[in-house]
Amino acid sequence: MNAMTSAGAAGAAAPARIRFGIFDWLDERRPDDPTTLYDARLTMLEYADQAGFYCYHLAEHHWTPLCMAPSPNLFLAAAAQRTRRIRLGPLVYLLPLYHPLRLMEEICMLDHLSHGRLEVGVGRGASPYELAPFHVAIDEARAIFEEALTIILQGLATGTVNYEGRYFTFKDVRAVLHPRQRPYPPLWYPTNYTRSVAWIGRHNFNLVFGSILRSLETVREQFQIYHRERAAHRDDPTRFNAHVADPCYGIVRHVYVAETDAEAVRVARAAYAEHSYSFGYLWDLHGAERPLRRDDWDTAVAERIIFVGSPATVRAQLRDALALTGANYFAGAFAFGNLTTEQTLRSLRLFAEEVMPHLQTMERAPAPSARGAE
Repeated sequence: MNAMTSAGAAGAAAPARIRFGIFDWLDERRPDDPTTLYDARLTMLEYADQAGFYCYHLAEHHWTPLCMAPSPNLFLAAAAQRTRRIRLGPLVYLLPLYHPLRLMEEICMLDHLSHGRLEVGVGRGASPYELAPFHVAIDEARAIFEEALTIILQGLATGTVNYEGRYFTFKDVRAVLHPRQRPYPPLWYPTNYTRSVAWIGRHNFNLVFGSILRSLETVREQFQIYHRERAAHRDDPTRFNAHVADPCYGIVRHVYVAETDAEAVRVARAAYAEHSYSFGYLWDLHGAERPLRRDDWDTAVAERIIFVGSPATVRAQLRDALALTGANYFAGAFAFGNLTTEQTLRSLRLFAEEVMPHLQTMERAPAPSARGAE
């Protein structure tokens, strides 16, 4: 049984082992066409599968070069056929853009195609420019998200949906297809905002903070809130994701590793500039101020938004970040901007061979127990 889905007390001490994953926007790589880009990513995933990475997380965005995979399920279905061990999941499904019954069925299908390796990240979307073409108003996204999530999890867990709400109403909808992982695959909720953390902890989601929440000291404080809420609600019968005994809680950062610090900076600086262009594309297109910014290179390095350098340098940077935050998970964005397939694979290989083994069993403070959080 997968350790993530085995039963156990949610407030148990955190495991000693650090897990490492990959986060991917699958942003445009000029001048390559999408065919070349998809092939390159699948090649990367074949290596990551062999190298022992825990999970591959794929973002969902629309109408922007930041994401060339607007349908995560399509790409992950292909990835499932090219890999055997690495877990796979969207980070996130933008729930306001899906019919919940259709997504429920697709989750079941993808969980079987991957032989039970699916991880399900959920979110509501932060960009009005992505939601508007689908006739979803940004100020209604949270309410739609809450209804859709309740419906999807009810259907996955019980096989039947009965729900009456503002946006959706269903009566006695009975599923024939059920997920391979029961009652449903592990749930994730990434965030850049502290206001969501108590809810995330209450429902025992796997949690990752993006690089917009740049203060690692703040990340540590928010993890403490997360642990307290997990412990306080461990017996709550309305809790989502209660079957996950050992959730991940960690950070996402860009990573580029080369043989020397100078070479890493030279290559990554240009790639980061390309990624920053894609990151702000929609906001710039509409002449709007970006609520989430990608900083200039020097600030990004100083603020630990990107870990870049030789294996020894990146190992030290990441060790400090993990120790400071108390995280048990790290997801690196290894492929970004105009990095070539060869550059990405070399960076990933150096990370897997010369960084990961030194940090997987580093000591961390245990998560608060239920008794300790009272």
